Amino acid sequence: MRILLTNDDGVHAPGLKVLEKIAREFSDDIWIVAPGEENSGAGHSLTLTRPVRIREHGHQHYSVSGTPTDSVMMALGVIMKDARPDVVLSGVNRGANLGDDITYSGTVSAAMEGALAGVRAIALSQVYSREGMADAVPFAAAESWGAKVLAPLIAMEFAPRTLVNVNFPPIPGHEVKGVQVVRQGFHDYSRGSIVKGTDPRGYDYYWFGLHGVEHTSGHDTDLEVVDDGYISVTPLQLDLTHRPSLATLEAAFK
Repeated sequence: MRILLTNDDGVHAPGLKVLEKIAREFSDDIWIVAPGEENSGAGHSLTLTRPVRIREHGHQHYSVSGTPTDSVMMALGVIMKDARPDVVLSGVNRGANLGDDITYSGTVSAAMEGALAGVRAIALSQVYSREGMADAVPFAAAESWGAKVLAPLIAMEFAPRTLVNVNFPPIPGHEVKGVQVVRQGFHDYSRGSIVKGTDPRGYDYYWFGLHGVEHTSGHDTDLEVVDDGYISVTPLQLDLTHRPSLATLEAAFK
């Protein structure tokens, strides 16, 4: 089995090393094609206004001067053109990709690009317990449970134009309660924050921040089960059509 690894935290990110270790439990034919620098929050963006360059770091190990989407496109269209992967694994992301935050996620978007190309794709993220941890984020749950979660996913066929989103809770591996297959949740949009600062020259600047406030009733979404100590597994689809609205819109134009 040929496996392509990518991410949005960059080619030297600790989580990518964790993912490579997990992937090697399934295959020795591992290819790494990831952004040269961190691209968190890049979403499904594609570089169109400047050239994209490839740098080789070793055997089947490359970085791309662009986004996670660029990385997968360059992997499939150039680097692995004659050695198509069987699976795309994106991550392990440093931080959660839960609920509607997946729309911002470069990690999930890299997996989406694989799914668009007809390759089975899985995004993996390690939730952490508090802000400001930087490279100190522990990947204990992902390291302990990564192979267990991937084994059935790698063995199964996916429906066309779908992918799977996996999130590991911010606890040690032995405290994880198990795996729950759940739907995507939705946050309270007002949880977001904009932090203002002033640079040494007196000009204002801003950082976007997010607070982990859940806003889904019940305990049947990715947001709640991760908070309850489970690993969330959520199937996602690329077709964003809201089918119940089709008839209403059709009627409006008659």
